[in-house]
Amino acid sequence: MSNWTDGYVTDIDYIHGYYRQLSPGLLWFATLAKGIGTRLQRPLRYLELGYGQGLSLAIHAAACEGEFWGTDFMPAHAANARELLDASGVTAHVFDQSFEEFAARTDLPEFDIICLHGIWTWVSAASRAVIIDLLHRKLTYGGLAYVSYNCSPGYTPVEPLRQLLNLHAELAGAAGDGVTGKIDGALEFAQAVADSGAAFFDENPFVTAHLKKIRDYSRGYLAHEYFDGNWDLMPFAQVCALLAEAKLDFAASARLYDHDDALDIAPEGRRFLASVVNPILRESVRDYLVNRRFRSDIFVKGPRRLSNLQQADLLKAQRFMLMTAPADISMTIAAQAGAYTLPTAICKPLIDTLASQDFEPKTLEQISAHADLDAIPIAKLADALLLLNGAGHVHCAQDAETVDRVEARCRKLNAFILDRARYGDAIGCLASPVTGAGVRLSHHEQLFLAVRLLGYHEPQSWAQCVWRYEAEHASEYRQTGKLSESSAQRMGELVSQAEDFATKRLPILKALRIA
Repeated sequence: MSNWTDGYVTDIDYIHGYYRQLSPGLLWFATLAKGIGTRLQRPLRYLELGYGQGLSLAIHAAACEGEFWGTDFMPAHAANARELLDASGVTAHVFDQSFEEFAARTDLPEFDIICLHGIWTWVSAASRAVIIDLLHRKLTYGGLAYVSYNCSPGYTPVEPLRQLLNLHAELAGAAGDGVTGKIDGALEFAQAVADSGAAFFDENPFVTAHLKKIRDYSRGYLAHEYFDGNWDLMPFAQVCALLAEAKLDFAASARLYDHDDALDIAPEGRRFLASVVNPILRESVRDYLVNRRFRSDIFVKGPRRLSNLQQADLLKAQRFMLMTAPADISMTIAAQAGAYTLPTAICKPLIDTLASQDFEPKTLEQISAHADLDAIPIAKLADALLLLNGAGHVHCAQDAETVDRVEARCRKLNAFILDRARYGDAIGCLASPVTGAGVRLSHHEQLFLAVRLLGYHEPQSWAQCVWRYEAEHASEYRQTGKLSESSAQRMGELVSQAEDFATKRLPILKALRIA
């Protein structure tokens, strides 16, 4: 493994991941739902440290108004981020500098939002000190910091597995194997150890299952997740203590399900948690109750507690957008504490209201005026929206004027991503000017949409074009020039998928200003 850049893996690119927790709208809603006031300027000044392939940064820069900055010290990542940003026409400041080099720049403004997704775990103590200093100097008062990280106690049993994988890669992996070969060899070796009757694996069934699961993961993901020179698990309280040096206080989880203890914690655990008064101790105990492995935390520099009336007024003015066809929304959530049933009396009319008028975004005040919802307190409606948002069925929406101003550059970025879909499925998101965030589409959905934008308006023709695409990329066609019977039968499946896309997905994509 390469050891430059402070032990971080640079021999293989990271995945093209999009992380909606980094979207300004979700971060703002998560803090507002906890009654925390923030001071986010408009337009925003936004910084992402360690942006990977730059997909999240590019989507948010295109779909939101503001000044966007980012650094990731892998030049290949910076090149990909720049390509995406150039496609949208957005002027953004992206660099391939280390955190220390970036922090030393003299042209940095004060930022309203600074995000670090996963980076905290993978950098050295010296790099974390640089990050803390940067947050102290360059996050404005009232600003948000998003920090996600692998944490104890849940991930603690995985540390010995990671050590074993790295030991094999270092001592038994051949230089000519490359990073992927070393990872494959380390995984095979660890599995052989587990199969040999090793007591560690027998006594830690979670680790045994985890090893089996990660063998199917992208090698680019595994390289950066498990084979870096640094991998520091931290408990929540330790992260709070370090970020307190930058005058930051914990505000909320960006994982919206964490806002409702009933989803993850059994009744006896909730009763005990209610007795814990100190907020840091309470959050730490919660991590033990759910065996937390990964945290997505929002910190605020100078948080202010909103009154109930202030919170209600801000919530009522916020617009929301339905992201899933009503027929596809289950009233049951598979939660850690067991099957959780959504409050049907609220959620059913709430979903119907959001779906009305061709899925046009609506403020919470407009939603609450619905005949079946007008007797329900705003706070309960907001709680239901929080759960639906956590499930990915709802997202905050930007004001109409902002949507109009950013729509053109979102369309440019989306056209570029759809064109790349012809070569593979590495990018699984498009940008919505309505939500100011990314919207996930499968490879087939992207191909259907691309064909539709070329002027084909019937699902049958979308399926025909995608069928031809699949056939021409099949090895048997390239070798013989003929389609097999199984390939021909695939057409019926694609027609069904295209019709389902036209019925359920396309109306929402139109409302999102993507189609």
